[in-house]
Amino acid sequence: MDVTGEEGSRGRAGYRRSTGSPRGEAKRRELLERVVDDLAVNGLVDFSLRRAARSAGTTHKVLLYHFDGVDDLLRQAVFELRGRRIGNALAAGGVPAGGRTLADRVRAVWPTLWEEELGLRRVLDQAIGLAMYDPGRYSDLAREASRQYLPFLQSLCPPEWPDERKLEISQMILATLRGFLLERLTTGDEAGVDAGLRGLLRVLELEELADR
Repeated sequence: MDVTGEEGSRGRAGYRRSTGSPRGEAKRRELLERVVDDLAVNGLVDFSLRRAARSAGTTHKVLLYHFDGVDDLLRQAVFELRGRRIGNALAAGGVPAGGRTLADRVRAVWPTLWEEELGLRRVLDQAIGLAMYDPGRYSDLAREASRQYLPFLQSLCPPEWPDERKLEISQMILATLRGFLLERLTTGDEAGVDAGLRGLLRVLELEELADR
């Protein structure tokens, strides 16, 4: 996978002069949304500053005014796409009134992760692949994923749990669901993943039963 920028992989921070200006921030958001929409359709393969400029209807120099190079633009675009995924998951498994269990909430969230728009799922999988392939350049794509997902997963935990316990259980859920997504993507073993998910849900049910 080749993700490059014609002006250098790290960009030139001196170009980014829009920070702090309401008008500049609005323009940055507009450009970012256009790039995000392109990524959701076409994925990360051959992503470059010039391709991003074409999708945003501007020039690469304008993008360098608002972003610190192609890596910064990619990081922010992936962050936005991941936010869409979390928003979908919140709608399905957010903490409602009525005493639904943690297992119920995770059960409701899982379909939103797998059945979401193919382009969105593909880009986020490719982003993690980049972090594994070139951690020196793309490790932030993986670290930021955890920083985004964990607060959401902690919100699914019983509110009376201490923060340390919420973090422990959320880390377990995150790692396990990531594994299920990878397994289903690479092997197509739906039955095996479904069996693993049932096992995870039983573990979560037992975790809550321990409080009773």
